[in-house]
Amino acid sequence: MADLNVRVEGRAGRITLTRPRALNAMTYDMCMAIDTILHLWREEEQVALVVINAEGDKAFCAGGDIAELYDTGTKGDFAYGRNFWRDEYRMNAMLADFPKPVVSLMQGFTMGGGVGIGCHGSHRIVDDSSRIAMPECGIGLVPDVGGSYLLARAPGHLGTYLGITAARMDAGDAIHAGFADHYVPRDRWADLTELLEASGDVSHVSRLAQSPPAGAMAPHLDAIDRLFKAPALSGILADLRSDGSAFSQGALKTMSRNSPLSMACAVETIQRLRRDGPAMRAALDLEFRFTWRAMEHGDFLEGIRAAIIDKDRNPRWQFADLDVPDSAVERMLAPLGADALTFQD
Repeated sequence: MADLNVRVEGRAGRITLTRPRALNAMTYDMCMAIDTILHLWREEEQVALVVINAEGDKAFCAGGDIAELYDTGTKGDFAYGRNFWRDEYRMNAMLADFPKPVVSLMQGFTMGGGVGIGCHGSHRIVDDSSRIAMPECGIGLVPDVGGSYLLARAPGHLGTYLGITAARMDAGDAIHAGFADHYVPRDRWADLTELLEASGDVSHVSRLAQSPPAGAMAPHLDAIDRLFKAPALSGILADLRSDGSAFSQGALKTMSRNSPLSMACAVETIQRLRRDGPAMRAALDLEFRFTWRAMEHGDFLEGIRAAIIDKDRNPRWQFADLDVPDSAVERMLAPLGADALTFQD
């Protein structure tokens, strides 16, 4: 298909995203094509490993292509979005459980849906240009595509901070937070890919990897652990407001632009996963409970209107006073019964 270049080169299954002008945003068709080829390559003896990369310098994948989601949702058709998320999450789970090494080369922006295809493989590579983030709360969603699983596994309370502020991680931050594994300078990526194709031996990744530069978040990690430790959004806001530091005030300003309902649900999702022991499929199940309801009961359509359609950057969020009742969180994360996410092929 036009948006993907899928082929086998030597011992490597190759998936290249080819929408650089759209920052390689993930469409439904791209998602399903990746799902299909991964099913085939699981059983293909010639394919010893999978390499996922993208054209262009600006982005590996800056998120999902949400125009169709908005168009259908505003017409009262919630089924399209629910099917999209259901199939995307199944593909994310397959990547996380894939029986062969999966190498991702993530330059530039890797956000939202890009995290779902780039950050669940076995060998996740970043460079100096890499900027990884989960910005979903800014458009009325929660960190999804398995992002909540990664956030729940991040050290300290860094995951909660990343999930509700959408802070961008550089290479060092991403490795520290568990969104990436290896720092390889960009000028070595072509050499590495050739070695992987010729040998099918994923150990070439660690041989070419270098120590990453210190992450920009490193000076703030103690403050993050202190200010984002509360188990609910209300407690985090109280701690930030009482702190008075430049860091806390900056975090509050960023959070003021996000959906309060989404942030409250993101904190609760991360808390549940941390309490129960983070598991990818449990994370996807919780995420799907929210996204299944996001158009009808959440802020998603309003978030897209303000950010993408009208571009007024003035969303009319529910609970704009940041006082989100527990009942609203419980409703968004309640089990879906017969509509629950399943992972059968």
